[in-house]
Amino acid sequence: MAECIAQCRLWEAQCWLRELQCRSRARCWTTDGTTDHSGSVAATVLLVDDEPTIRTSLGRVLEKLGYTVEVATDGHAAVDRLRQGGVDLLLTDVSMPRMNGLQLLEKLRAESLSVPSLVMSGAAAIPDAVRAVQLGATDYIEKPVQTARLELSLRRCLELDQLRVENRELRSLPEPPQLLGESASMVALRELIATVGRSDGRAMITGEHGTGKGLVARALHHASTRATGPFVTLNCSAVPENLVESELFGHERGAFTGAHRARRGRFELAHGGTLFLDEIGDMPASMQPKLLRVLQEGTFVRVGGTRAQTADVRVIAATHRDLKSMMAQGTFREDLYYRLHVVGLEAPPLRARLEDVGVLARAFLDVSARRHRRPTCHLTHDALERLRRYPYPGNVRELQNLIERLVILADGAAIDASAVGCALGDSVVGYSGGRTLAEHLEGYEQEVIRAAVRTHGSKAAAARALGVERSFFYKKCKRFGVD
Repeated sequence: MAECIAQCRLWEAQCWLRELQCRSRARCWTTDGTTDHSGSVAATVLLVDDEPTIRTSLGRVLEKLGYTVEVATDGHAAVDRLRQGGVDLLLTDVSMPRMNGLQLLEKLRAESLSVPSLVMSGAAAIPDAVRAVQLGATDYIEKPVQTARLELSLRRCLELDQLRVENRELRSLPEPPQLLGESASMVALRELIATVGRSDGRAMITGEHGTGKGLVARALHHASTRATGPFVTLNCSAVPENLVESELFGHERGAFTGAHRARRGRFELAHGGTLFLDEIGDMPASMQPKLLRVLQEGTFVRVGGTRAQTADVRVIAATHRDLKSMMAQGTFREDLYYRLHVVGLEAPPLRARLEDVGVLARAFLDVSARRHRRPTCHLTHDALERLRRYPYPGNVRELQNLIERLVILADGAAIDASAVGCALGDSVVGYSGGRTLAEHLEGYEQEVIRAAVRTHGSKAAAARALGVERSFFYKKCKRFGVD
């Protein structure tokens, strides 16, 4: 018994120490049902007790403290509810029929259902307290429950859980993104990121597909004072139109068919950090005024909710579309554009900085070799020259995929120009027997013409880029079957 008491006191001291650490954090839970400076909202508590009077009285106390309360009559019902998700804290009695509180904690551990837990009992049994802590409970409360003690334990339990979540997030934070390249355009871009990153101003990143707009957004985040906060992404083109509002602002339970539990939106998840709206040009027209209102007023309401909420979020947007043309056509709101486009950054296409291909290719080579557990290999000088001659219509992403393909197919330590040519789908790189010089040159000419048309989107634009007469270029396209 003395050993149990000592363990319990040690545990209580550790909890108080953690509580002090939690209170030093910027984020904290509220218990008055409102949103605090962090933007967090009141938690949902699952109350488990077999006595109806206890469920009723404690439920009223919890609601007065600002919590959303759900009840279960025994451990089995609690497990069924917790499997559905959406519960922020478990408050359970120890002595219950069928499945008691300790058995409930054992079941949750066995099923990897992680939820902050408080255990209460009418019997001051120290061994039960120690066992509950060993099973993952944060605190142990004696019945009859005192409101002040309950409020303190609830707050401490949620703060400790938030601290654990933040610790996991910090341990899993990726390394600061590297924008590789020493071309003039990349040097200028990195300098602009360093300047813009120090502010909280909104930014608009433009550029073609595959140029690394998401990487630029992450670099802005890491250069800011929000670097330790979350970086949350929403790809506007990948979400069905009827779900965009829920993804951005969250929804309440029962807000629509399939909304079985309340869910936080990207604005809430990005509190204290950065929200990256990728492909903002694909934002549905019906959502544009709602997003504009949030940017103007700083508040939002969950779908199916009534209470306005706030979140401290820096918004960065990106698009490959010409938003000014869309504004002229009436498909993108002008006021929303200027709200988002406080500072503009452009991710340059790879064909405009082919001198960076070498450093990018070597970096991708190392990453791909580790990912696929392949022996270390290198690109020959001729292979690098071949890579630098290709126009990369898919930009950096295409180069990355190309290097990965080369690593997978490599049968030796050196990757030469012929391997690069094969990976690019041509057979004109290097010498091959049975073909004249004119045939080799014609094959290369055909490759360049096809790539130019793919890159610039039309024959006229490709002819201008290559510096040849349009009629001459059209004849070449007709000869090679380039459409």
